[in-house]
Order: sequence, then structure tokens, then C-alpha cells
Amino acid sequence: MKRQSRAAQSKAVLALLCMGAATAAAAADYDDYGRVVNVTPQVEQFNSPRQECRTEYAPVQQPRQARGMGGSIIGGIAGGILGNQVGGGNGRTAATAAGAIAGAIVGDRMENNQNQPEVVTEQPVRHCRTVDNWQSRTNGYAVTYEYHGRTYTSVMPYDPGERVRLRVSVAPQL
Repeated sequence: MKRQSRAAQSKAVLALLCMGAATAAAAADYDDYGRVVNVTPQVEQFNSPRQECRTEYAPVQQPRQARGMGGSIIGGIAGGILGNQVGGGNGRTAATAAGAIAGAIVGDRMENNQNQPEVVTEQPVRHCRTVDNWQSRTNGYAVTYEYHGRTYTSVMPYDPGERVRLRVSVAPQL
């Protein structure tokens, strides 16, 4: 009985192999070419903003320095000495006082010149703004081709040229 069951198993395996071979023989894959009728690039627009900057020079006033006292003191002493040289008695005292006052005023004006304009310098000022930067890029090709009298369209990552390589699969309809 064991011999018969092994024989039956062998026949079953052989039948399955034959069915698979028949199916494989009926299905076929091969390469062929189709004629390209039209290729249209698939273009995508995108924005890549960028910075535009420019530098301008703006005038800046420098503050005056604090008023000095040295010119008034030296001018007052010099004016007092000169005033003391003029006149005699009470006149000499009045001339000394008047010379000291006049000398102090002249010394102050020489040190802290009121007519001298403020110092103006220029400082760079940077101004930036963001501007749109639209660009285009091709992200594929819509390829229309003919094969055995029928028209097909497919999106491909490249332009195939005048003909497109096709993978054809033939199988029986079950």
C-alpha cells in the first residue's frame, strides 16, 4: 500500500508541474517599441524668496563737547594783568576788573567757539527686503505614443525621443 501511495503522490506532483509549465508556456513577456506622437514637459512653478540689501549713508550729528573752563580762567588772568597796566589808583582797580572780565569772555569764546558747526559724520545704514524669486523646473514628461494602432499616454521622468521602449506581457484571459 505504501508503494501505491508514493506512486499516487508522484503522479500528483507531476500533474502540478505540467499545469505550471502549460501556464508558463501560455504567458510571455517581451520588449517592443512604440512610436512617440507627442511629448509635453510637465513644468512646475515654485517661489524661492531671496533677500535684497542695499547700504545707504545717513548723516549723523555728533554732540558738542562739554564747555571748558580753561579758556575763561586763562583769559581772565591775562585780561587782569593787562588791565592792571592801565591807569592809576581807583582807575587801575577798575581797569584790572574790566580787563579780567573781558579776558574771561575772549578766552571762553576761543575755547568754546559758538560759531563752529556741529560735527556731522556719515554712518552706513543697511536696508533689506524679501523679494519673490519665481522659478520653473520640469518634473516629468507626458508622453503620448502609438502601439499596434492604439494611442496611450504615460508620464515619464525623461523625454524618450522618437520611440519608447515598452514591456509587453501576453497572458490568456481566465
